[in-house]
Amino acid sequence: MTQAMKGVRVLEVAQFIFAPSAGVILAEWGADVVKIEHPVRGDPQRGLARLGGLAINPDRNPVLEHANRGKRSVGIDVSTAEGQQLIYEIAKTADVFLTNYLPSHRQKLNIDVAHIRAVNPKIIYARASAYGEKGPERDVGGFDVTAFWSRSGLAHAMTPEELAAPLMPGVGGFGDSMGGMNIAAGISAALFHREKTGEAMEIDVSLLSTAWWVSGIGVNTATMSAKGTRNRMPHVGGSPSAPFIGNFKTSDGETINLFTMQPGPHFRSLFEHLGLAKLADDPRFNGAEVLMQNWEAVSAHLVKAFAAKPLAYWREHLKTYSGQWAPVQSIQDFASDAQALANDMLIEVEAIDGGAPMQVARGPVQFNKEAATTTRAPQASEHTESFLMELGLDWDRIEKLKASGAIA
Repeated sequence: MTQAMKGVRVLEVAQFIFAPSAGVILAEWGADVVKIEHPVRGDPQRGLARLGGLAINPDRNPVLEHANRGKRSVGIDVSTAEGQQLIYEIAKTADVFLTNYLPSHRQKLNIDVAHIRAVNPKIIYARASAYGEKGPERDVGGFDVTAFWSRSGLAHAMTPEELAAPLMPGVGGFGDSMGGMNIAAGISAALFHREKTGEAMEIDVSLLSTAWWVSGIGVNTATMSAKGTRNRMPHVGGSPSAPFIGNFKTSDGETINLFTMQPGPHFRSLFEHLGLAKLADDPRFNGAEVLMQNWEAVSAHLVKAFAAKPLAYWREHLKTYSGQWAPVQSIQDFASDAQALANDMLIEVEAIDGGAPMQVARGPVQFNKEAATTTRAPQASEHTESFLMELGLDWDRIEKLKASGAIA
C-alpha cells in the first residue's frame, strides 16, 4: 500500500486512546511510531477488563488494537534520569514528539517542549489535552465523556429535554478517535510546513476543541442567535414540515431512515417506489410547498407503506430511488456491509493468541484506492531490546538499564 509517511518517526509518550489513536493513523500511513510504556505497568488501558459490559480478552483487545496497532512498544521508566536520557536519545532520531501528559507532569518528567527541543530543535511537538494548552484549566485532565461529550454541550444537544438524565455516547473512545484524526492532520500539516520552511511547530488539539468543531453548526447557531438546538424524542414518521425526513418502521421491526432534504425533485420517485404513484398527481402532495403544508397526511401514507414490507425488500427496492435514505444498522450489521467491505473499511491483523485474525476498523483516509496493511498492537515493552540495539545501544548498557529498572 502507499505509505505517505514512510521515513517519518514518531516518538509517542502517551496513554489511553486520544493521542495514541493519532499514532495509529500515522503508523497506518507508514510512519515508524515508537510507543513508550512504563516497563512494569504499560499503558493503563492494558488493564481494562470490561467494555460496555463485555469482558475483554487481553490477547484480542479491541481497545488496544484501535489505539496501538502498527507501533513498536518500548518499555522505559520516564521518571528516572536514565529513562529520560533514553527519551532524549530517541528524540534525536524522531520527527515528531506526541504526548498527552499534563503540563505539570511534562515538566516533572523533563519531557516538555523545551527539554525535547534542546536535543532536537527541528522536532514537531504535538500535545493532546482535555481542555487546551492555555487558560486556567490547562492542567486539568479529562476523558472524552467529560471533556468532549459533557462539557462541550454535545450531551445536552443530543438529549431530548423529556429525559431525566443526559444520553452518553454508546461507542467507546468516540471523541478520542475524532480528536486523534485531528492530531494526525495537524502533524501532517506541520511536517509539510517544516519541509517548506525549515520551521518546527508546536501542535495542540483538545477534546473540547474537537467537540466544538464537530458541533460547529450548533456552536455557530448558539452564538449568532443566543439559542441552542436539542434533539427531539425519537418517533416514527416524518418531521414537521419535512415529511421526507424521519424514521420509518418496516414489517420486521427494522428501521429505514429517510433523509430527503429537497422533496421537490424526488417526491414522484418516492411515491412510485412505495406503491403510492397516484399521490404524485394529487394537488395536496405534488410539490415541495404543498408537501410541507400537508406533512402529517404525507407522513401517515409513508408510515403505512414502509410497514408493509421487511427491511430486506426495501434495501433492494429503494436502490433506484432518486433521493437519500439509509437502513438503520447496528455496528455488527455494518461489519458485513457490502459497501463498507468493498471500500476496505475493515482490515485484518494477526492475534497474539495465534487464533483467527482480528478484524479492525481502518483509518478513514485511503490512498490510491489501496487497502491498508498494519501489524497488531504490540505487547507491552515487546520491542525494547531490539529497538534500543537499533538505536545504537550495546548489550552491556541495556543490561545495566534493565538492572536499574529504567527499562523493561
